[in-house]
Amino acid sequence: MVHIGNSWDEILAEDFASDYYAAIRRFLKREYAAHTIYPDMYDIFNALKTTDYDEVNVVILGQDPYHGPNQAHGYAFSVRPGVQPPPSLVNIFKEIKSETGRDMPDTGCLLGWAAQGVLLLNTALTVQAGNPNSHKDCGWSLLTDSIIKKLNDRDRPMVFMLWGANAKAKERLITNPAHLVLKAAHPSPLSAHNGFFGCGHFVKANEFLSKQGIEIDWSDIG
Repeated sequence: MVHIGNSWDEILAEDFASDYYAAIRRFLKREYAAHTIYPDMYDIFNALKTTDYDEVNVVILGQDPYHGPNQAHGYAFSVRPGVQPPPSLVNIFKEIKSETGRDMPDTGCLLGWAAQGVLLLNTALTVQAGNPNSHKDCGWSLLTDSIIKKLNDRDRPMVFMLWGANAKAKERLITNPAHLVLKAAHPSPLSAHNGFFGCGHFVKANEFLSKQGIEIDWSDIG
């Protein structure tokens, strides 16, 4: 059984006991046996383990994990310590510098964001090596829908950053007017110039959160 180690265990208990999640587990057992799958099976839920339900200030929602070796470790857009930032993350850092004027570190590990309450969540939590979107339809969408719904139900305001078509599809689940929804193109080099660059999301998020006395230090990545 899944053990997150914080309040997500109780909040998602019905999901982890469901038939659909049992089907995901069977699918993953076959996939990990037959293919190279990212991230490591023990890292799949790292984002939830690091950022507890009540601590979430911002949700950054991406597509699926990096599909290259030694990159994905269970946090959307983040890479393992010591790994060079991939192009999507380089573009995220460019946008932050454009908005804030701050230079970003060379590392691509975003644990500092997670520790500040930034939930780094993908719409699918696993992927075949070299095959983006390969686990899009295995059932992860049901679990990530549930995570978004549970967060939507929370009274304390938070910011949802939806980047790319897969993430924007979750907007229908965010109905609580207490929250701020920000949408943009995916930061991939293929789409960043179609609305990610210049989106202003990082400044807008802090302007919204400042009403609660919260400010994310986007230059503190860990």
